[in-house]
Amino acid sequence: MAVKIRLKRMGSKRNPFYRVVVADSRSPRDGRIIEQIGTYNPVVNPVEVKLDEEKALDWMTKGAKPSDTVRNLFSNEGIMKKFHDSKNQK
Repeated sequence: MAVKIRLKRMGSKRNPFYRVVVADSRSPRDGRIIEQIGTYNPVVNPVEVKLDEEKALDWMTKGAKPSDTVRNLFSNEGIMKKFHDSKNQK
């Protein structure tokens, strides 16, 4: 099973709100998920990002691949750096 960390769109028309979720890559964007690991609200200023860092790192060590947008969010929050540092120490 190929697992992805990606965004699930919530909110109303022209007022998007996203959940950062772990899902099977074959499931639809807003379909069944395995686990929710955070939220992302691009509408407010400044942008609001809440992530469970431990869950994100745990899923990435298990082999989950983040989407391009989620990878950018993780980089801005410093999660990708921690993931690569922990990977290099092993």
